Amino acid sequence: MTISRADCVALDAADPLKHFRDEFVLPEGTIYLVGNSLGAPPKAASAALARVVEEEWAGRLVGGWNTAGWFDLPETTGDRVAPLIGAGPGQVVVGESTSIAIVKAVSAALNLRPGRRVIISDLANFPTDRYMVQGLVKALGDYEIRDVNGTDGLDEALGDGADGDVACVLLSEVDYRTGDRHDTAGVTARVQAAGALMIWDLCHSAGAYQVDMSPADFAVGCTYKYLNGGPGSPAFIYVHPRHQNATEHLLTGWHGHAAPFAFEPGYRPADGIRRFTVSTPHVLSFAALNASLDIWERVDLSVLRAKSVALTSLFIDLAEELCAPYGLTLASSRDPERRGSQVSFTHPDGYPVMRALIDRGVHGDFRAPDILRFGFAPLYIRFADVYDAAVTLAEVLEKEHWREERYRQRLTVT
Repeated sequence: MTISRADCVALDAADPLKHFRDEFVLPEGTIYLVGNSLGAPPKAASAALARVVEEEWAGRLVGGWNTAGWFDLPETTGDRVAPLIGAGPGQVVVGESTSIAIVKAVSAALNLRPGRRVIISDLANFPTDRYMVQGLVKALGDYEIRDVNGTDGLDEALGDGADGDVACVLLSEVDYRTGDRHDTAGVTARVQAAGALMIWDLCHSAGAYQVDMSPADFAVGCTYKYLNGGPGSPAFIYVHPRHQNATEHLLTGWHGHAAPFAFEPGYRPADGIRRFTVSTPHVLSFAALNASLDIWERVDLSVLRAKSVALTSLFIDLAEELCAPYGLTLASSRDPERRGSQVSFTHPDGYPVMRALIDRGVHGDFRAPDILRFGFAPLYIRFADVYDAAVTLAEVLEKEHWREERYRQRLTVT
């Protein structure tokens, strides 16, 4: 084979990130390649939650809003997320969900371009991105969604520069199905040269490699994938400083008011990034997320990216070598510069194949109609895990374990 398991064990021994694995909870006998869907829990998360419940909530009751920093969590946590996406202090807030963040970003962008009535959206965007934009258009009226496929046809869709009709463009930096990655700097420059505003969805890139959103107008993303914030952990929104006081978004909630405890009958936006908060922060969810961010503050993202490239490249090589006769086709880019930290393959019977694989301890996930996804979180995935996952996948295909009828029964979450 391309590489032996002993070689992979040697790579793990030399891995500069190897000590981080001990900071996560991973069930015995599980190879967890779903960090692109839900990250593994940091061991410190349980203690962080217990501290908030037992010391802050139980000990201080409502006083925790003042003495434990609860009220300011969207901003203080945003400042911790900011370095992971190439942003600075006062440029990111955390709260609500990615869906809500999209409404905030798109509605704010439309407000900044009142004479333009077109929103460009990628057909490959995660469905919630499109659904929220569709809902906005339905609610606001007199707007059009113009679809592109990735960046194919983007220049044509943008139209005639200063005389164009596009207000904003919403794209995912990494395709959730294939793991393919856009050239964010180049695309942002093209969009802005056409007089439109650029909004990036970072759900599959934040925590996977170095991200630089400083040229972008807006960015949104979740914290429960590579950032390990826990199921349903709050999302973030980045707003370029030049836009923060120049626009308002549609969701004018109490938390974003200039003086929330004045209890004024009318909305008056706060200055700066806080106007992009909406509602009371979910304090318990923030506790788990901040436990993970304690880890991320010690991570060298360039080292993280180097390991990500090595892991994904190894998996492609091994899977193609071992599974060549069994109908597996690479859906991700072979060029690591065009790939996030995910590898996807297609197979005509992808769903039962994935179910059979999970039953044998290798956890990936499935995306309709035929995509098997494998996410590689470099903080806790080892090279030996990659080797074992590829060998197990080959065994499932060769022995046709996936043909068992029970694997064809669709679960609610795939």
